[in-house]
Amino acid sequence: MYEYDDYDDDLPKSKSQVKKEMHELQDLGKQLTELSKAQLAEVPIDEDLQEAIATLHRIKSNEARRRQMQYIGKLMRSADQEAIESVLNRFKERDHQYLRFDKMAEDWRKRLLEEGSSAQGEFFDQHTSVDHQQLRQLIRDSHREIKNNKPPTNQRKLFRYLRDFFIQEAD
Repeated sequence: MYEYDDYDDDLPKSKSQVKKEMHELQDLGKQLTELSKAQLAEVPIDEDLQEAIATLHRIKSNEARRRQMQYIGKLMRSADQEAIESVLNRFKERDHQYLRFDKMAEDWRKRLLEEGSSAQGEFFDQHTSVDHQQLRQLIRDSHREIKNNKPPTNQRKLFRYLRDFFIQEAD
């Protein structure tokens, strides 16, 4: 029996297929242009592509930016797409993880301020490595702030402390 898949492999790519692949490369290049300098340094790309991305950030004209994006797409043809996608996926996963930590910190901050010592006890039971004294001080300062209708400076400090604690605990 004749396999159609084998037949398809022998045919040259259609013009629309080539165009689709070029757009995918441009999209991947666009994702690279949205990274910070520190993140971009972690991506395995050559110097020409790094320079093209840096040039794009300096360009103001929309038409020139469009042409530069096409050039970046062209340079992407010779880049290791799988390695780049792997690094970008790692960044996305890290972002999702940080969002989870933010949510956990916000939920615990709310519970610690509303439920009092029962929530503190539960938190200390679940997270034995937390600095009890510092956390209690942040909670007291936050309560004082709420009572005196002050701006939520200490509540933000409590949130940041909890978020940083969850990040450190995960590492």
